[in-house]
Amino acid sequence: MTKANNLRETENLQEHLQRVTYLLHEHRRAESLAHAQAAPSDREFEEEWPDKQNLAELQKLLDKLHPADIAHILEAMRLEDRLLIWDLVNAERDGEILLEVSDAVRETLIATMDRREMRAAAEQLDADEIADIASDFPRYILDDVFQSLPMEEREKLRSAMSYSEDSVGALMDFDVVTIREDVTLEVVLRYLRRLDELPDHTDQLFVVDREEYLKGVLPLNRLLVSDPGAQVVSVMTTEMTVFHPDEKAHRAAQAFERYDLVSAPVVNAEDKLVGRVTVNAVMDFIREESESEALSLAGLRQEEDLFAPVWKSLKNRWTWLAINLVTAFIASRVIGIFEDSIEKLVALAALMPIIAGVGGNSGNQTITMIVRALALGQLDPRNARMLLGKEISLSAVNGLMWGSVVGIFAFLIYRSIPLSLVMMLAMILNLLLAATVGVLIPLTLHKFGRDPAAGSSVMITAVTDSGGFFIFLGLATIFLV
Repeated sequence: MTKANNLRETENLQEHLQRVTYLLHEHRRAESLAHAQAAPSDREFEEEWPDKQNLAELQKLLDKLHPADIAHILEAMRLEDRLLIWDLVNAERDGEILLEVSDAVRETLIATMDRREMRAAAEQLDADEIADIASDFPRYILDDVFQSLPMEEREKLRSAMSYSEDSVGALMDFDVVTIREDVTLEVVLRYLRRLDELPDHTDQLFVVDREEYLKGVLPLNRLLVSDPGAQVVSVMTTEMTVFHPDEKAHRAAQAFERYDLVSAPVVNAEDKLVGRVTVNAVMDFIREESESEALSLAGLRQEEDLFAPVWKSLKNRWTWLAINLVTAFIASRVIGIFEDSIEKLVALAALMPIIAGVGGNSGNQTITMIVRALALGQLDPRNARMLLGKEISLSAVNGLMWGSVVGIFAFLIYRSIPLSLVMMLAMILNLLLAATVGVLIPLTLHKFGRDPAAGSSVMITAVTDSGGFFIFLGLATIFLV
């Protein structure tokens, strides 16, 4: 899809969202007027009131939209309007939409569904898709669905649910097309023509033997341009990227990005084909990881429904706010230690936020680079020390350069060379502190198996604030006061 087409699709989605918002507004307005003007005896004609026309038009619009577009609209609506739209959605599409919406919004939708509706929605999905949202369904629904599946699908669902969320197995799709190596391409083409359609993102067929051992892959472009009389074994390739279900999903994501893959086989410990990974699943994983990292850096524990109740949002945010409050008290006590110095030289109170602010920004830059390097697998114990040295050197240069700038700034205002030198030295030392801690915080979290982005920005800000105040006011006390 070209860039212009992508832009057009985005514009269409925004137009649909605006249209839905308008129809909901008109529905609410018409409903309010109708109830206000109608006599009690008119209640039996409620279905013919004008507000129903807006709902009918809204339902027609929803029927035309892709499940992903409906999911976007649901996420952009306040809870009351979201549930109204959810009631208008065709029940046969519930499963697809639940698969597309965010975890937080999915929870609000499932909470309104009864047992029959939840079971019907789950049964619309494949085994690997059910596994993706299984944690949001009550246990008794999963039991119902499990009992209703054929034996083969049960085994697939059991297998999919056995893998951790950050593994290749969690991304795996069981919908694969397999062929034998000892048949001709003409036989393969006849076999494909008997299928209703190929699985999504099929760019290659998997060649297996009678025991399901993976022998190679047959790219579709080779299938189409090669001699129909040739055997698969002469056209297939054994050079392929293969994954195992227990591998880390981010490694698969890196491989897809590095080799421009569309699909790749997944084999078990015995090299038997068990499924495949496709680019759409990898893209979803990358998006979710990026969102999770952004939330973690801000100190949010999990994804949050934008229109969630206040109490629910409060539970998601309070942890790091509480930690931030503690660190703020520590910073205030650092300032309190130097109250006498500040009383004697009031300029210190005006200048110290500059040292802390620049240090915090520098530390966040370092942390962002380290977290990214860890996510891409570019950082290990062998090069961590070298990277620490590089960041310290960079901070020393930045400290000298920007310390000189703030020193000149302080001199122009207060006409004090000693104060200017203290500002420059404090800037250098705080940036060195920011670089050191900015490298060590995510590396330490990663070493202990924690998310290296979790609350890192909060911690680095706390260190550079308290450290910056202590360094600047300490130097000022020694050399100026």
